[in-house]
Amino acid sequence: MFQNFDVLSSPDQAASRIASLRANLKASGIDAVAVPRSDEYLGEYVPACAERLAWLTGFTGSAGLVLVLKEQAHIFVDGRYAAQVRAQTDAATFTYQDLIATPLAHHLTHSGLKGLRLGIDPWTWPTADVEKLEAALDSLGGKLVLLERNPVDAIWQDRPQPPLGTVTIQPLDYAGRPARDKLAMIAEAASDGGADAVILADPSSVAWSFNIRGEDLPSTPHPLSRAIIPANGRPQLFIDKRKTGIEAEAYLTQLADLNPPSRFDEALTALGRSGGKIMVDPAVASHAIPMLIKAAGGTVLTATDPARLPRATKNAAEIAGSAAVHRQDGAAMVRFLAWLDDQQPGSLDEIGAARQLEQFRRDTGEAMQMPLKALSFDTISGAGPNAAIMHYRVNTQTNRRVESGEMLLIDSGGQYVGGTTDITRTIAVGDVPEEQKRFFTLVLKGMIAISLLRFPQGTRGLDIDAFARIALWKAGADFAHGTGHGVGSYLSVHEGPQTISRRGVQELLPGMIVSNEPGYYRDGGFGIRIENLVTVHPPRDIPGGDKPMLGFDTLTLCPIDQRLILKDLLDQVEREWLDAYHARVREELSPLLSGDTALTWLGAATEPL
Repeated sequence: MFQNFDVLSSPDQAASRIASLRANLKASGIDAVAVPRSDEYLGEYVPACAERLAWLTGFTGSAGLVLVLKEQAHIFVDGRYAAQVRAQTDAATFTYQDLIATPLAHHLTHSGLKGLRLGIDPWTWPTADVEKLEAALDSLGGKLVLLERNPVDAIWQDRPQPPLGTVTIQPLDYAGRPARDKLAMIAEAASDGGADAVILADPSSVAWSFNIRGEDLPSTPHPLSRAIIPANGRPQLFIDKRKTGIEAEAYLTQLADLNPPSRFDEALTALGRSGGKIMVDPAVASHAIPMLIKAAGGTVLTATDPARLPRATKNAAEIAGSAAVHRQDGAAMVRFLAWLDDQQPGSLDEIGAARQLEQFRRDTGEAMQMPLKALSFDTISGAGPNAAIMHYRVNTQTNRRVESGEMLLIDSGGQYVGGTTDITRTIAVGDVPEEQKRFFTLVLKGMIAISLLRFPQGTRGLDIDAFARIALWKAGADFAHGTGHGVGSYLSVHEGPQTISRRGVQELLPGMIVSNEPGYYRDGGFGIRIENLVTVHPPRDIPGGDKPMLGFDTLTLCPIDQRLILKDLLDQVEREWLDAYHARVREELSPLLSGDTALTWLGAATEPL
């Protein structure tokens, strides 16, 4: 199985580890240290050797940081992890801060810690955050100290080795565009921007640009790597050759000079010494990158990663591949849901559900010759009150049986060569209380509102986020996460720059894939989320309208549990959308379930309202 349900961290050792970290502060000439969740590649998912925050504190969420002072330690997390951080960490060792309401720079500004010398590893922070920290400390008469060695690494005696996952070539049938064309486009962007070269610091941009994938991370199939693309000349790719193998190395040497990652610092210094103008995206590049270039005499040109937007706006081959894997993934989901309905309440636990779903994805992938390569993230399988933890990760300690009268929330996805999936369904087990059905229906109304939305060119995610919330707002409720995130093409399941959220400033463009996933969570009670992936389609005419409008085409194919719907709360348009969606699900998935007992279940689950 891909997913490990063992307890991966413990709060028990946090106090001693924090004490060891404090013991090194004086030797480093600092009063405090800040350790983020991010690694040297600033990725959401990090290899075991870079799980510094989890090792130090016990918190395993995908976003957060810890500030360790001489007498205090503060953990900062966002609303998704408010419950999880308290469950995983020692309240006697840490105090808890809101990463969004009071980010670290804001916290420092109002802390009254005059003259504070704060140390950070510049490889694990983006420049934008470093500049905010510097400004905050300047206001205190303090100083930000850029450390030469990560302070956690100095005390982590049994730290795992860096990963050496195998690199594969992404077939052109799914990539849709040759790597040479992509690299030429990036070189042209550097030239047009007045730069001598551009740094690709995001491994997903490297993977997309070179049409390669990797196995360094458990859920994101990009190899940990960086690249320098000159405006004129041969690219340099910084990747451990032990990952490539004969075929991948032969392919890559036609495109670039291959260098070990250890030579990246040297290459940045050489660019600086040549007096070059180097394009760097401060949102995705470690602060150490522009720091080294400037220190050697080079000029850093701040610009958006030129691969980021082309990677986000999928081409026809990428969209076709995603549609195909969503049909396959939908068949696996239907088999799982049919199996789930056949289980007696109380006989199944959260881990058992997650394992069975993974097995259905494996079996369906093998039968359809599109194997499951990995889970796109650890399956969130939460029953009853556990579902109220937005990013709940079930383990052997928290595992709970699914009892009658409860809802089971399953948020899961797969990585396939053809694309990446992400789907959430909330399922009734036995007779669920009316109040839970009411909130399920309000969440469904928000999901349908996004699905039906038409909008003009220039619309951003923040412009439409409220449509998913209006029904909940009218009921005096809301949810503490974005409505949607971007999704890669056999790459990261959380891909920028597109989002549907209050912070979604990126214009929504044709070809972008985003999730549509409103929810509702009652702490200690229950949780609800319904999620489909959608693509932004090109402008289309609207009968009687003045101008064509963008909108969404739904990729995800899987029934929504009608047992949880209070039909009177849906208007006619919403009912028609749901019936049409279910008719499409039945039509597209039925041929994939021929001869399977799940076919009968599918027919019943997709009956019109």
